[in-house]
Amino acid sequence: MATATTPELTVTTRPEPVQTPEQGERGWLRWVRLIPLFIGALVFILPFYYMVVSALQKDPNPNISGAFPNPNKLSLDNLININNAINLPQTLLNSGLFTGGVLLATLIFGVLAGYALAQLHFRGRQVVFYTMILLLVMPFQLLIIPLYVLIARNFGLADTLVGMILPFAINPTAVFIFRQFFLQLPKDMFEAARIDGASELTILTRVVLPLTRPALLTALLITFIGPWNEFLWPFLITKKLSLQPLAVALANFISTSAQRGPNPYGAILAGATVLAVPVIILFLIFQRRFVESSIGSAVKG
Repeated sequence: MATATTPELTVTTRPEPVQTPEQGERGWLRWVRLIPLFIGALVFILPFYYMVVSALQKDPNPNISGAFPNPNKLSLDNLININNAINLPQTLLNSGLFTGGVLLATLIFGVLAGYALAQLHFRGRQVVFYTMILLLVMPFQLLIIPLYVLIARNFGLADTLVGMILPFAINPTAVFIFRQFFLQLPKDMFEAARIDGASELTILTRVVLPLTRPALLTALLITFIGPWNEFLWPFLITKKLSLQPLAVALANFISTSAQRGPNPYGAILAGATVLAVPVIILFLIFQRRFVESSIGSAVKG
């Protein structure tokens, strides 16, 4: 009678990796390098933390203990007070319309101007570029009086959304970003498109724009911060409460804060928190998308 035999199974185990002293030292140095970064992060986060905590406190507390309040003393009263004083939804909508109009104009004119300065050859191109560089270093406050006379008196656009947007329609910083990005694109890509009979507008819209996502995100995020926090120009160009953005409404609230409830400074910080939150959210969303796209794939092989 035959008997069946089963083969013996052998289990091999991998030896545990042995950490050498050099590897342990490198790991220790890595953690040491993270300490200054951690301290720097705390320094940058502390003002935002204190702003949010102060916005939620019922009573003002300027002492160090105010940074670590009792949870029972936190409430949304300051948000309610600032909303009753300046109508947060309306002012946020005004800020959004103002900023959205500036971003749209920046996208259209910035891409067109950047492409022209980078890829088109015309008389006076260098003069236009150097003039744009001059505008980059010139403070906006130097131009605000002639701009006000031009837009408010000559064009009659005071107390209008167009009058608020017009001075920021062309952003020299965005034009410079787009120009530098277009200069880095391979010339073979443009030559191949021109040989195929594509016009400059077709090249820009169908070939170049799909590759400009990093430059678009960078330019739009940098541009967003300016009009969203802009105070001086909207304050000058419009006196209508229905058109004032949040920054202007907060400034008007500060001027009369003595009669605005038991904790006016907490209400101001509540409005500042509402103003800062969209910027922080946008940065957290788009920070990982600031990468260079693969531009070589657009060249015909």
